[in-house]
Amino acid sequence: MSYQYQKRLDDAYVMHTYGRLPVEFVRGEGMELFDDTGRAYRDFLAGIGVCSLGHNHPAVTRALTEQATKLTSVSNYFYTEHRGEVAALLSKLANDDLDGARALVAALDAADEGAFDTAASPKPGEQVWKTFFANSGAEANEGAMKLARLFARRQGNGGNTIVCLKGGFHGRTLETIAATMQDWLQESFTPLPGGFIACEPNDVAELRAIFDRYGSEICAVMFEPIQGESGVHPLTPEFLRAADELVRGVGGLTISDEVQAGVFRCGAPFAVQLAGVTPDIMSLAKGIAGGMTMGAVVARAEVADVFRPGDHGSTFGGSALAVAAAEAVLAELVRGDYAAHAASVGAYLASRLEELPQVTEVRGAGLMRGCDLVEEAGDAHDVVARLMAEGVIANATGARTLRFLPPLICERGDVDVLIAALQRVLG
Repeated sequence: MSYQYQKRLDDAYVMHTYGRLPVEFVRGEGMELFDDTGRAYRDFLAGIGVCSLGHNHPAVTRALTEQATKLTSVSNYFYTEHRGEVAALLSKLANDDLDGARALVAALDAADEGAFDTAASPKPGEQVWKTFFANSGAEANEGAMKLARLFARRQGNGGNTIVCLKGGFHGRTLETIAATMQDWLQESFTPLPGGFIACEPNDVAELRAIFDRYGSEICAVMFEPIQGESGVHPLTPEFLRAADELVRGVGGLTISDEVQAGVFRCGAPFAVQLAGVTPDIMSLAKGIAGGMTMGAVVARAEVADVFRPGDHGSTFGGSALAVAAAEAVLAELVRGDYAAHAASVGAYLASRLEELPQVTEVRGAGLMRGCDLVEEAGDAHDVVARLMAEGVIANATGARTLRFLPPLICERGDVDVLIAALQRVLG
């Protein structure tokens, strides 16, 4: 059906919670999207970081096709294939153990259960991580916050306050909006759940003052290692280490929101690892299943084990179809050494953006990049519209900020296409 037809139906019957751009995409292949007229667009948004292997990747398509012919969902009352395999892979990746993850993928490729069990078995002193499967980043963050408060109640300091950072973004449910310290997102939905304290990102002095005041009332510090929705603003390693030290000093936990920055996007399995910090809990979504609906709470086993049957749940979380896609995505990311690839191509993207005279600052890591424009460039949303007219998909997070979240298959040639388009639209 045509764009005009879809727009007419959308306008009439769909809630107007999005300001859609005037295009209808009907097909994708790798780095490219195709509209209803057959025109191709180079995709530097990837469904907001979702399509980590690009569009219609053969490994993901094959996994989905095979699984859909067998089983889609039976609920979490029963065991299904792939769920445990994905959780074991996440445990290795949470330890930044790429060799261990490669051994698991090799066993999966060989369909060798014995080899998989051997590779999955923890070495002496190895941290084991356990996973709860959800459907979205917001659900993953809700689960992470519930787990932190439950741990404090059953095994920790008894606190229930979570320190969150201004400019962060954790989701659109009431609880995750309460944790998202941005007034424009909160003011229309008050009263919001309590138990949250705001801190300025990268302000160690303010963070110390908060801990001096609240102490063991704090059960967790929750942060995005790189704040995406505010314009791609990284937290400093010094701030992350201070947060880790302070919260452990009062018996609390750290929660790293890896929904946007995680799953190899920033040059490591998880972005917090770039700072040399190991959190207690991580929330995942977006790129984990290559476009399928999937979220996950990953926690150190000793934290995760405070959950008992009935404490948390999800009807659709970890469905047979979703975990089949996640296994295919994670295996391909490990097999293809995409951490190094994202770091290399991301550095090239940053250097090319810095060459543009209309760009004042470039931020981020790997293939999660933001750049600020001079005032003379005009509103960044208009720049995005002009880029689309040039056949390039990007995103604006504010009047002066562009954001780029391409698929992790992005190559330097794709970056050159983006830069050429930016040069044309910025003059």
